[in-house]
Amino acid sequence: MHLHAQQSHPPAPLLTLNALDTLWLQVTGTLCNLACRHCFISCGPKNDNHPFMSVSQVAEAISGARAKGVRDYYFTGGEPFMHPDIFRLIDIALDAGPLTILTNGILIGADEAARCREIFDSSRHSFDLRVSLDGTSAAANDPIRGGGSFEKIMAGIRALADAGLNPVLTVTEVDEATPESREKFRTLLAAAGLQRPRMKFLAPFRIGREERRGRSYERFERLAEGDLIEGEEELLQCASSRMVTAKGWYPCPILIEESGARMGGTLEDATRAIRLDHPACYTCHVEGVSCRT
Repeated sequence: MHLHAQQSHPPAPLLTLNALDTLWLQVTGTLCNLACRHCFISCGPKNDNHPFMSVSQVAEAISGARAKGVRDYYFTGGEPFMHPDIFRLIDIALDAGPLTILTNGILIGADEAARCREIFDSSRHSFDLRVSLDGTSAAANDPIRGGGSFEKIMAGIRALADAGLNPVLTVTEVDEATPESREKFRTLLAAAGLQRPRMKFLAPFRIGREERRGRSYERFERLAEGDLIEGEEELLQCASSRMVTAKGWYPCPILIEESGARMGGTLEDATRAIRLDHPACYTCHVEGVSCRT
């Protein structure tokens, strides 16, 4: 992977794939029912640069990854619950291993939540959901995720709670994080019926729409050989995971819209070493980012 190589910049660290532990699948590509202002891949109702994956594409990717020893699977998008065959895809993944779905929760009503609970109870592998929200009120969330999205997302969370499920709340910290703001999220989730709230806070990546909402990366925000701390090569997510979309294989979920990031059309193409030469790699290094639950 050589994304933004410049002659004036020293070589970026070379990272080998230690083991393929995690497979990410962009099951609905870049199509989403929201167009969040901080989305690093600019997903939305009109972005079909990466289309839906077919059932056969998902099954083939999971089968190949399973043969490589993959331990767990993640569905993302776009919005995974837009996929007309989402529950079939869930069955395929859970037959192979643990599955986590990243969703905004808007399309999860009582029926979908009940179906998820049935799957949760019957699967021999763990099944988890991560719901994204970026404020504890409509006034804080909706300017980022779109008008009316706060109430719709909270309705999805309440439906899951009513079904006896405990989703992880994922918050992108576009504003300064404080202990007080995090406690507000805990209070919000408890009021929605989640007595043991689980939360994940992520740093923004300054690409896609976030680059226009906030700022772009500075020239110094790039990794060079020698920047990684001892042992970090084993901790970075791209050392043990890969992303697949309908268009091919990529090093991680962050870079599918970045020029030069596509590694090839097969899983074997995706097993080669990569250069951490995109500014987003700097964020993972500095913030200790992991997209896993």
